[in-house]
Amino acid sequence: MFKDLRDYLYFLEKKKMIIHINYELSPYLEIPEFARRAILSRKPTVVFDRVKGFPEWKMISNIFRDLETIKMILGVEKLEMIGERIISFLEKSPPKDFIDKIKEFVDVLEMRRYIPKKISSGDFEKNRFEKGFDKVPIPKIWPGDGGRYITYGLVITKDPLREIYNMGVYRVQVIDNERGAIHWFIHKRAAYSMRNYLVKGIRRIPVAVVVGVDPVTMLVSAFPVPYPIDKYFFASMIRGESLEIVDLGDLEVPAHAEVVFKGYVYPDQLVEEGPFGDHRGYYDTISKVPLFKLEETFYRDNPYYYFTVVGQPYMEDTWIGKSVERIFLPFIRFIFPEIVDINLPPEGLFTGGIAIVSIRKYYPGQAKKVMLGLWGLGLFSLVKIIIVVDEDINIHDLGQVLYAIATTVDPSRDIVIVENAPTDELDFVSRERGLGSKLGIDATRKLPEENYGRKWPDKIEPDPEISKKIDELIKRLGI
Repeated sequence: MFKDLRDYLYFLEKKKMIIHINYELSPYLEIPEFARRAILSRKPTVVFDRVKGFPEWKMISNIFRDLETIKMILGVEKLEMIGERIISFLEKSPPKDFIDKIKEFVDVLEMRRYIPKKISSGDFEKNRFEKGFDKVPIPKIWPGDGGRYITYGLVITKDPLREIYNMGVYRVQVIDNERGAIHWFIHKRAAYSMRNYLVKGIRRIPVAVVVGVDPVTMLVSAFPVPYPIDKYFFASMIRGESLEIVDLGDLEVPAHAEVVFKGYVYPDQLVEEGPFGDHRGYYDTISKVPLFKLEETFYRDNPYYYFTVVGQPYMEDTWIGKSVERIFLPFIRFIFPEIVDINLPPEGLFTGGIAIVSIRKYYPGQAKKVMLGLWGLGLFSLVKIIIVVDEDINIHDLGQVLYAIATTVDPSRDIVIVENAPTDELDFVSRERGLGSKLGIDATRKLPEENYGRKWPDKIEPDPEISKKIDELIKRLGI
């Protein structure tokens, strides 16, 4: 497991999976455009060694360039293994005798390995200045953006009711040297914590924005981990060892970060945020979000600044989204055992757009039961369109999915429309920001109860004996 970002960069250097750019480029549009081209062409991680106006800094992008790289970072052959490992803890039977009690005790000890470990000081505490947004090469990504943006900052908050940590990737717009605007959506965990602060009458919320940690913790920050699971604890589980953290007074933060912006969010003081070129390939409109007031900036010697370019697929967030799909599939199967597989196509914009689901169907109405259940499950509630097919359909082959829709769907019977439901706040076609409609398509073969009392026709298949004979002939002919 990698201790920090530098440890991972050293690993990439040895593997010759890194590109150094020694030509001086500006963090305003130039470096992001180079990074965007590198991401689209599936180039290795890019390090910009000469950042115009910031001679002390280097900038990095494109760590999560494909699923194979993410598997390498996580140390697994299949991403589903991550979720399966965690589910195994939940599936253990209650102890029945002494031996089972011993096993349970061992399991508890195993879980203790993942408690975040507090250490005395962090690497970033060597350098500090007040305020400081202007002293860091925070880039402007797209020409129409409202300003400079922290695009892969780990926004850290502590829930005041349950005392658990949240760590999410929310975009942060820099307004000036000491003010920012954090766009944490109303459906995300940070907004949930903010509401809990308001319940307690607290209107000055401690927040840290952390840039540049080990790649596993960076990934976990983007994962939709259900509340109230502590994100530090979850990151430790995925890492396979405790995440080291340090106490900065109001908050504990990852000890080996490159940069830490420490300050407060004032939910009663709203500021304009945007426009911002987001993953839909369009500029998100200006909205009002709570003010983030920066108090202190900390950074390591010879610091690295990590950023990502957000835009129409396929960007880095494409591969992060696909890794989320694979890692959390075992959790979804745990809740809905009839689900075989899920595909959140990058072009469908993941939980902001289209999901394709295959199921083992046993009873009438089961496809609708699954789609309605998924619309009530965490960030799956934001999916706009769900298509449900039978288990023999390869949902990663869009041709097979279209064939299933064409041959099984009677629109008046198999289409579900739900109005006034939660949607992705970035979906500009919805009726209101965060409120729109859903479309469900039942593209499964229908049981007689669903098919107006008629038996579903038999699927055409070749004669098995003839098929076997032709198989042998083709093999002999070497065709």
